[in-house]
Amino acid sequence: MRIGVSTFVTDQGVGPAALGRALEERGFDALFVAEHSHIPVERRSPYPGGGELPEIYYRTLDPFVTLGTVAGVTARLLLGTGIALVAQRDPITTAQEVASLDVVSGGRAVFGVGVGWNREEMENHGTDPSTRGRLVNERLEAIRELWTKEKAEYHGEFVDFDPVYQWPKPVQRPHPPIYVGGGEAAFPRVAALGDGWLPGGLPPDALGPRIERLRQVAGREVPVTVYGVPGAPDALDTPEALEGYRRLGVERVLLYLPTRPEGETLARLDAMAPLAERFHG
Repeated sequence: MRIGVSTFVTDQGVGPAALGRALEERGFDALFVAEHSHIPVERRSPYPGGGELPEIYYRTLDPFVTLGTVAGVTARLLLGTGIALVAQRDPITTAQEVASLDVVSGGRAVFGVGVGWNREEMENHGTDPSTRGRLVNERLEAIRELWTKEKAEYHGEFVDFDPVYQWPKPVQRPHPPIYVGGGEAAFPRVAALGDGWLPGGLPPDALGPRIERLRQVAGREVPVTVYGVPGAPDALDTPEALEGYRRLGVERVLLYLPTRPEGETLARLDAMAPLAERFHG
């Protein structure tokens, strides 16, 4: 089992280059960064975490600018979106961004995707929240066509374009892995369009039965990367939880890294690094 980090990269915390170098130097496997294009001032959608929405949600850097910067200062670190809000993204532009990241990183891009929870945010992008699931499915299908076909075309309910050329094509074949975020409602999307499942921070005892149900829905083994698991010092107090993930056959655990200035971030990563060494070994 491998250990990576998930975080919000903002204009108030550690910069992407310093973060990427620090993660690779300490033996972490991957960096997954969150995305929000903006947050409407007036919201009806409750924050899933409860309480007030943290400021980091409306200060996030663009994920592909962030990961492209990290790519330039690292050689091994996997570079993932955690998650890209496909319901708010043009599929042609997104296909080119992910493919470009894969090229400049030498084949290290991971496309973590989801439908999103903030209805007001997606409405500002012209998305109807009631049909966002079908919209995301079509956009993912179209993106895969753009990645894998010399002359790509797609004709659906929401996405429609005649044959087009688009380069670069991704380095990874047939394309960068698509990790689908969400709960059990996302299982059909994982089965049809995903190369992995990206559940959010479920403890091992709750995750195990869900992995079994996912296998039944998908009809195959699906790699699992657990997103947003509490990091140091909390994880250092409960290493048995990480052992539990390993026993379930989880491919990767992403420890959550709070958004802090560079000095605080490096100290926290120093505390988390023994976990990466222990579980990679």
